[in-house]
Order: sequence, then structure tokens, then C-alpha cells
Amino acid sequence: MSEDSIAHGELAALTRRFEEVAEKTDREFGIIKSDLTAVRLQVGNLDQKVDRLESRLDELGQKMDRNQAQIVELLTRLVGQDPNAG
Repeated sequence: MSEDSIAHGELAALTRRFEEVAEKTDREFGIIKSDLTAVRLQVGNLDQKVDRLESRLDELGQKMDRNQAQIVELLTRLVGQDPNAG
């Protein structure tokens, strides 16, 4: 009968230990899940910012192309020669 009480005591101790570890794991999982949600939101915001930046860079590139064409046209008029002519 004493062996049974020792076994029951050990089983109870192991059960408590398992429950403690499970609670700690659940808390840690909750923290990780919360952090992951925050990171997903930041990545989503970053994607939107990158898209806007790409759009602005495209607009800037187009504006530079127009300005360069105007400069070439003005210089051509000033010099009186076509820069593309051989």
C-alpha cells in the first residue's frame, strides 16, 4: 500500500509539473501570437509604403524624361542642330 501512495505522490507531482509547463507554454504561445500579429500589421503597412514609393519613383522618372526631352529640344533650338542627326 505504501508503494501506491508513493506512486500516487509521484504521479501528482508529475501532473502538477506538466500543468505548470503547459500554462507557461500557453502564455509564451500567446505572446508569440501577439508579436506575430503585430509584425504582420507592420509588414502590411510596409507593403503599402513600398507601393506608394514605387508609384512616386515612376512619376519622378517620367517627369525626368519629360524634362530631359525639353532640355534637348531647347539646346537643339539654341544650337540649331538635331542631336540625333548623324
